[in-house]
Parts: sequence; structure tokens; C-alpha cells
Amino acid sequence: MVMQADRAKITPESPSCRDRFNSPGENFNEPATRKGTTVDVDKLSPGSGPSGPSGPSGPSGPSGPFDRRRFLGLGIGAVGALGLAACSTGASTTSRNPPGTHAARNAPQSTVELLGEARKEGGLNVIALPADWANYGKIITTFESKYGIKVNSAAPDDSSAQEITAIRTLSGQSRAPDAIDVAPQFAAEAASAGLLMPYKTPYFDSVPTDMKDPNGMWVGDYYGVVSFAVNTSVVRQVPTSFTDLTNPAYHGQVALDGDPRSAGAAFAAVWAAALANGGSLDDITPGIDFFAKLHRIGNFIPVSVTPATVLSGQTPISLNWDYLNFDAEAQYAGRIGFKIVVPADGVFGNYYCQGINAQAPNPASAKLWEDFLYSDTGQLLWLAGGAHPARFNQLVAEGKVPTSLAAKLPPAPFYKHVQFPSVAQSNAAAAIVAAQWGPKVTG
Repeated sequence: MVMQADRAKITPESPSCRDRFNSPGENFNEPATRKGTTVDVDKLSPGSGPSGPSGPSGPSGPSGPFDRRRFLGLGIGAVGALGLAACSTGASTTSRNPPGTHAARNAPQSTVELLGEARKEGGLNVIALPADWANYGKIITTFESKYGIKVNSAAPDDSSAQEITAIRTLSGQSRAPDAIDVAPQFAAEAASAGLLMPYKTPYFDSVPTDMKDPNGMWVGDYYGVVSFAVNTSVVRQVPTSFTDLTNPAYHGQVALDGDPRSAGAAFAAVWAAALANGGSLDDITPGIDFFAKLHRIGNFIPVSVTPATVLSGQTPISLNWDYLNFDAEAQYAGRIGFKIVVPADGVFGNYYCQGINAQAPNPASAKLWEDFLYSDTGQLLWLAGGAHPARFNQLVAEGKVPTSLAAKLPPAPFYKHVQFPSVAQSNAAAAIVAAQWGPKVTG
């Protein structure tokens, strides 16, 4: 995949409830798919067995402009809750599974036991995993080759809401999703509705606490952080912090990817600015005030960033998710000078989550899939696709990130300080931005 711009609406999209965490009045432009930077990590994941393309497309939800590839926009929590409720039928906070089901299907098993059971099942059913998103194409074929288990990949462009809908509507069918990859708000709601089974991989304890449910109902898998994209053909002195952006030399040069009241990446940039200016995950106001200052001194321009504005020099300093800027780097190569910087004073991120269907038709395969994804091999495969995996900092500390791969990314130390918001914090911040951005920044 490599991930794409996400959303943020405080009210669920109607009538189809197509995607996760959206902000009011959202209007996203789908960025180009990341290409040309995937690293060959075959040597990192040896194994034998048949390999091949993922299975035929299966169930899909409603189509529309908001698809799975719009990642991490700001996980406005209100939509996770409202959107899932609106797209479901009578969601309950009580498990809908028969008593004892979770316990029976989640008994501890060794890899050998799991593999033995998995090979008796009908393969692995996944959903909403585009082959060019976070290297999922390579991840799937590596898993198939390593374990000899067929992966049936359905509806690759579906949204988080559609993934949850598929669990509900296909319950009891052999083609129901075994595992999902959704925004955290949807993972939490699905867990509370009894749609997910608890499962802890052997690597569960090494995933940061703020990226997982303590009971293993869902676990964060990969994330992105806010970064600066700088056209160095225009900007000679590259800014490395939010403080630098106040330099008069950057007059009329700083831009966001949309309006933070409607665009996820822009919202995230405001929150990152807050962290850099005395704010916190509980206080986004300093970020709004920062952009108000930038606008007042003429550095911030209310022009939405596009490849055309970057290439022309109209928006030579833009703030966006790091993985999107990695995509852009490949597009701009040979046309302009381009540098990506993670601001040292405000490292804000958001992530996706893995979860296993409580009624998965192939539960052993699903567990084996999760074990693989969180293993060193699976984590490095995500990283090769531009998505920072949950165990990234541990892999760096243990010297497991190949030098050739690390060279393509911003310095690893910056990612040690990434901060992720909770659902409640996202709700509160969204309301503040909706109320203050207009009066303070755009007038």
C-alpha cells in the first residue's frame, strides 16, 4: 500500500458510511500510490511451500471516493464510534459469541500446532489490503511461500467501516474475513460489540502500550508521523523544526494538505505544531495559535498541497504524513530537489490495527498470520513499504533494520518520541479545531 491521505469527519458519512475517522466537510484528494522504493527482503523471510497471487476478490462494501487508502488522517474518534454504529445493526457492548467460544478458539498453541491446524483449513481470508499499500503484496506472497497457506484477498480498496460490515454480513460463511486491518476507533468499537477475539502473538509485549488493547482484542500494526516536505530547488535552508517555520525567509512558503477541519493530514500537522509549542495530546490549541501566527506574519499560505504546487514552487514547504512524502519523493526525483524532515520538536503519529474475527472461518490461519506480521520478518516487510511497524524502535535498538532500508527513511531517533492520541483526545481536539481554526487562522 503505501498509505494514503486519510480523513476526518465528526459525523458519519451518509448514507454509505464509507470510511473511518473523517472530519466535518472532508474533501480529500487521493495521493499517488508509492512506487519504486520497496526493498527486497526475501532473504529476511526464508521458507518453502507454494506461493502465488492472492485469492480472487470477494465481498466488497459500497463503492465511493473514500477508500482504504486514505490512511491516518487524524483518527477523529467520534467517527469511529458514530460511523461504526451507523453502519451496523444494533451494536452491543456485550459479546455476541456463545459462552466459552473465545476461550476455546484462543487456547495457547505453538507455531507447529497452529500450522498443522491452519493447513486443514480453507486458507486465510483477508480484506482491504491493496497489494501496493505498505507492501502488502509482498507480505501476502511471503506468507504463502513460508507456510504453504493460500491467502484469499477480498475487496482491496474497502474502508474500515466496510471491513466491519463484512464481518457482520458474512458471519457464518466460509468467505468471511478472518483478520482485519482497521483504524483504532473501529477496532475498539468492533471489540466492544463482540466481533473480535482476543489474541496475543509472541511479540505482544514488545508492542508499545499505547498501540494495543491490554487484553489483545486489537493491536496496532504500523503508523505514520507528520513530516515536512521541502522543495530544495526553492528553499535553500531546510527547516528542521516548527520553530524554524517562523523564519522570515519562509514568507509565503508553508502550506498544509487541506483544511484541518476537513483533512486528516492537515489536522495532524496542527496537532504536531501543538506538541512543539507547549501543547499536548490534551491541548491542541497551541497548534492553532502557531498557525495563526504563521498566517499573520505571512509564512503560512492557505493553499492545499498537490504535486503540481510542489513542483511549481507554489508550496515549497508542505506538511504531510511521512509515508505520503516518501511517495512524492519518487515522483519528484530528477525534477526538483526534495527533502523529507521529521520535525524534532513535534512528533505526532497515528496508526492502524490488526484484529481477528471472533467467528473467523479459519482461526488457526488468522493467528498464524498475526504471528507472522509481528515477527521481525513481517515488521521489516511493512517498513520496506514505507510504513513504520509497531516494533520499529525495538528493531532499531537490536540492529535488525538493514542499512540499505534505513538509508531511505528519516533518522530513526525521531520516531522514539512519537505520540499517539486516544479516541477521547481525538474527539476533544476535533471540536476545538472546528471552533477555533476559522476565527483565529483563516478569518
